[in-house]
Amino acid sequence: MAATSGMIGFMPTTSARLLSLLSLLQARRDWPGGLLAERLEVSARTVRRDVDRLRELGYPIRTVKGPDGGYRLDAGTRMPPLLFDDDQAVSIAVALQLAGVSGAGIEEGAARALNTIRQVMPARLRHRIDALQITAVEPPGDRPSSEVGSGVLTAIGAAIHAQEILRFFYNDDQARRAEPHHLVAWKGRWYLLAWDLDRAGWRTFRADRITPRTPAGPRFAARALPAPDVASFIAARFRGSEGTSEWPCHGEVIIDRPASDVATYVRDGLVEELGPDRCRVVLGSWSWTGLAASFGRFDAGLEVVGPEELRAAFTTLAERYTAAAG
Repeated sequence: MAATSGMIGFMPTTSARLLSLLSLLQARRDWPGGLLAERLEVSARTVRRDVDRLRELGYPIRTVKGPDGGYRLDAGTRMPPLLFDDDQAVSIAVALQLAGVSGAGIEEGAARALNTIRQVMPARLRHRIDALQITAVEPPGDRPSSEVGSGVLTAIGAAIHAQEILRFFYNDDQARRAEPHHLVAWKGRWYLLAWDLDRAGWRTFRADRITPRTPAGPRFAARALPAPDVASFIAARFRGSEGTSEWPCHGEVIIDRPASDVATYVRDGLVEELGPDRCRVVLGSWSWTGLAASFGRFDAGLEVVGPEELRAAFTTLAERYTAAAG
């Protein structure tokens, strides 16, 4: 079936019931009219009227005969208008921004799609989307999975866009004030990068633990990040260092395993083959004991090349493990 270009509509709240009805019709093949009325908390007459409205918009809804009567959404001969409520519109904009940094070669298409949708948005949504600028700082393929409501994301985005102090509760009970700078997607979570006014320093706050307070605080002059860019700063923070994306601790060992086996589990380190069952490995970590423990995961004999801090960390771990075993 050939599909023609459809329209994209953003429905006012008075028509939100149509979106709920359409969503229900898409969820299963047949819907008894009485059950639809019950789910939507309206009368059967209202359901019939709303079905007629969807038909006028181009949705092919068939009346199903039977004792209960009902409705079925069939495949149509043309693309009907796409209807989005406010949350759906924001979700699409977020997804397209993340697609633009996915590394999948669809960056240009995602940017054009976002611009197309933005042009048909009403002003209230266009302003929200323009304020919601996302910095993605994670390897391609990772996507934020923590549950954050679109209202929280847009409130944070609006404060960043307007350069207004964000007032919020953190972890439900801590009242905080911060100068918001960037909304960041990092390894499956959303984070707010901000200057913490209460602690006088740069902080990253998990967005799923933020409850914005209204009204926002006064405007502020943006501070300069102590790093070349947001990605470098965030990577450094999560690696326990300041101002650089490098791990603060680096060490080298020789492991009694084939390089091909070890390389599979080394993401940002160095593996060099020294023989059929021996290789040199250089890794980084946020602490020396953490680095020593990471080398131990290969379950093989090893020799510490250096530095002395790594050798001391192995001694510390050996004492701890011996005590734990006893």
